Amino acid sequence: MNILKPIWLVFLLSSQVVFAQQDKGALLYGNSLSNADSLSNWVMEGPGITSTENGWMRMFSPEQAGHHVYWCPQQFPADFVAEWELKNNNPKAGLVIIFFAAKGSDGEPVLSEKLKARNGTFKQYTKGDIRNYHISYYANTPQQKDRPFAHLRKNPGFNKVHIGKAGIPANSTAIHRVQLSKKNGRIQLLVDNELVIDWQDEGKAFGPVLDGGHIGFRQMKWTDFSYRNFQVWKVD
Repeated sequence: MNILKPIWLVFLLSSQVVFAQQDKGALLYGNSLSNADSLSNWVMEGPGITSTENGWMRMFSPEQAGHHVYWCPQQFPADFVAEWELKNNNPKAGLVIIFFAAKGSDGEPVLSEKLKARNGTFKQYTKGDIRNYHISYYANTPQQKDRPFAHLRKNPGFNKVHIGKAGIPANSTAIHRVQLSKKNGRIQLLVDNELVIDWQDEGKAFGPVLDGGHIGFRQMKWTDFSYRNFQVWKVD
């Protein structure tokens, strides 16, 4: 007898099992990113600025002065599902990264004054006194146009642990929806329901599985993106 599993149990994408809707537990954080009040506790590192208009937060560096990271003020548990929407205002060039599970090397909050000051310089985040995972899911720099794959790295060390397929297309100005999931060391990132990254951290490569921490949006200096509807759920 052929018994089909209910569609709410799992769904399949590119022959991979992707975290299903029922993995979402309680909402831990929800922010429309739509006005100045919604950004009042966020922390910018580097010469980036934000503005809000028509329900979006725009982030860029005036005169392309430098790379920058924008931290959500809340810490999240080791297992979570995060979602947000974004669109590209400058398809000529840019690079977008998401940092997650970010903490000081000794367990301090990533925004602790005990850690060295950071100004957006990349090595401060990848080879400094913090540890994190990061995924580059849009890559279209002047040096490497329209990179056809995404990278997942584990820090400190700038250790490339997984190469996925392309995330956001280089020339797209459409609205894209990103979902990032981490559950029992398994990391997945989807763009518009397409699986881009799928990697299991067994705790053997480059140290143990990283636990909870902060989430931050990083952009290289050429980048001009707008974001909205950032939400993070607990994983059941």
